[in-house]
Amino acid sequence: MTRSIARDIRIDASPEVVYEVVSTPEHLRGWWPDDADLTAVPGAAGTITFGTDKVEALTVVDADPPRKFSFRWSYGVGNVPATGNSVLATFELIPDGDGTLLRFSETGFDEIPTGDELFESHTTGWNHFLPRLAPYAEKVA
Repeated sequence: MTRSIARDIRIDASPEVVYEVVSTPEHLRGWWPDDADLTAVPGAAGTITFGTDKVEALTVVDADPPRKFSFRWSYGVGNVPATGNSVLATFELIPDGDGTLLRFSETGFDEIPTGDELFESHTTGWNHFLPRLAPYAEKVA
């Protein structure tokens, strides 16, 4: 069994707007983490913070505006992200009339030792946060 998280979300905003919403700290804070510090450049390291004490490192993998943004995360402090110690979150943006079809996926749970626990935690988290993305992006547009 391959575990992954996948969601398609229709957003009434252009791919350019949606790309900014999923890749810049000021907009990420509007729908996902409490704080974010990252630059949308492949290889760039950053962090996202939930609450006041849960800091997660992330590394940007793809930054192809306005088509795709992806990052590896959940690899633990002091580790270099790679297949086998992290998961890959990907936001693909597909023009859809006057809006965007956002195709979200998160993969890599089967390759890491904490995959079962992480899959459950991330499924719960994305079920909470992803529904906030469309209304936020539409407000920005």
